This record gives sequence, C-alpha cells and structure tokens, in this order.
Amino acid sequence: MRPIRPEEDTLPAAIETAALRKTFQVTRKGPGLAGALRGLVRPRREEVVAVDGIDLRIEPGEMVGYIGVNGAGKSTTVKLLTGILAPTTGSVRVLGRDPHRDRVANAREIGVVFGQRSQLWWDLALVESLNLIGRIYEVPRARQRELLARFAETLDLGELLPKPVRQMSLGQKMRAELAATLLHEPKIVYLDEPTIGLDVLVKDRIRAFVKEQNRSAGTTVLLTTHDLGDIEELARRIVIIDRGRVIYDGALATIQERFGREREMSFDLARPAPISLHVPPGVSIAVREDRRLVVRFDRSTASAPQVTAAVMAQVEVKDFALHDADLTGVVKQIYGGALGRATP
Repeated sequence: MRPIRPEEDTLPAAIETAALRKTFQVTRKGPGLAGALRGLVRPRREEVVAVDGIDLRIEPGEMVGYIGVNGAGKSTTVKLLTGILAPTTGSVRVLGRDPHRDRVANAREIGVVFGQRSQLWWDLALVESLNLIGRIYEVPRARQRELLARFAETLDLGELLPKPVRQMSLGQKMRAELAATLLHEPKIVYLDEPTIGLDVLVKDRIRAFVKEQNRSAGTTVLLTTHDLGDIEELARRIVIIDRGRVIYDGALATIQERFGREREMSFDLARPAPISLHVPPGVSIAVREDRRLVVRFDRSTASAPQVTAAVMAQVEVKDFALHDADLTGVVKQIYGGALGRATP
C-alpha cells in the first residue's frame, strides 16, 4: 500500500477506501439434467470474493492506472466507487460521500466510460444525445455550447455531430463517449477499457485528450485497462490488483526501474557475427541469425555504451537499437512472483 504523507492527512481525498470488501453468492450446479434438477431443489451456494480488503487513497488531480488480469476485481472496484454496488464490509468515500447511499449527488461529480457499454442513444444524432445529457445534468446552455465546441475540435467530432450513433465506427463511438462523459465537467472520471479494439491513431487522440483534460481541469482519472500502453502514456502511479487484493501501489517509474532492469540491443551487421564473438560479463546473446545480432543485459551490471563498444570492436555494425523492458513484461514478472522475491 502507498504510504500516506503527513500533509495528506488534512486534505480531502478524491477517492478513499478502507478494508473494502465485496463478496457474491454464486449457485453451483452439477453436470447434466440431474445436476440441474438437484440445483433447483437443493441449490448449493458458494461465496465468491471479488474485492478483498482494499485500502486505497487517490488525491484530487491524480491519474492512476488500476490494472490486473481478468477476474482480479478491477470492474467490481469501479462499480463500488460509482455506487452501482454496495460494499459487503469496509468503507468507501468518493469526494467525502458514500457513493451508494448518495448515488445522485455522487453521479453529478463523476463520469464513467465503459469500453463495452454506451450511454448514447443508438438512433439519435450525436448532437441530440449530447443535448439530452446536458439537460439531464442541468448544464447551462452557454457552457454546453462552449464545451461542445472544444470537444468537437480536440476529439474531431465536427462531422460526427449530425450522425446517428449506430452509423459510427468503434473509434468514433469512443470519442463520442468521452465527450458525453465530460459534458457535465465531472471531478472524477473512471475509464474502464477506454481504448479496447481501437487503432493506434484513435488511441493516441484519446490519450492526448485525457491528458489535456487532467492538465486543464484537474480531473482525477482512474484508468482500468489491459492495454498497458494506456498506462505508460497516462499514469505516473499504478495499482496492481490480484484476486481482489492490492499487490503493488506506487510510482510507475519505481516499478519499471525495479523490475525492468533487463535491456536488449539489436545490431544490423555488415557480415555474419563470428562464433567466437566475445561479450562482457553479464551480457548474453539472445539472437544470432545471419547479419542480425541481439544481446541481452542487466543495466545494473553493464551499460549500453560498454555493450556497443564490445560488439563494434569485433564486427562491422551498420545500425543498432536499444530496447528497454516494457510494462507488459514487468507486470508478467510481478504476477510470476517477482514482487515477493525482490529485495528492496
């Protein structure tokens, strides 16, 4: 758990949970018709723990990546924070409120984008959907026009405003969803898989928009995603959850440094590398094929200039590139137990 600094004790958190727990009762049925009939007469119920004692504090204006494998408890956490679900035990406060008991007041202050669900009206033109949302949240007309003009420019929505939502591509719908989510200027935005299935250009536009919204309006963002590129682009802090429990909460840079020490260098050679090629201690040859060579090394035992100099002293190099470990590899290490094996 991320330690709370002394000065934070007197500041209201955007999001704060303590020992947050959510369980569900699930009915298990036996196989076949006989099992189904027994389940009707004498159902066998089991308790499934989705969120298991989460302590979390997010400050106003933070952008936090909330990541984990399928079934880890990410979406359940978001539903607890939005007030859709009530905790089984523990407490949750969003801007000082209980989000389940004060659902209307909470809804006015938050926005949610679910990558697989829409809040827009399928057969209406986008501008009509946005006008309805503006009236639901009682956004002043002048302010709504101002925001729509800004969103139309930054999200490239100009040509989409008169278009029915059902005629939009997935990327167009997601940009429209962001505009709908931010139209009432929420203080907190939950983004649940906001770029799933989108191409690179649309992802870049959405990421840039979220960063600008955070910078200009101080919007707090909690981002849950399987696309770790979103995390690397948007969040400085990550929370990793596994089986409903937080296993890491801290700076993204810290975890990349701690578990992302392994680097690779690839070399394009003028001629094949000799079998007797010598590399410095701590460096291994990962790939040797025709005129391509890839070496792997730990940044704590060898430096990129040392590796480059050693290779170039023995073979003629046409080009080379350095590759750092990406967040995907780091998270795989953590789920493989690296966090427990690591020493501070």
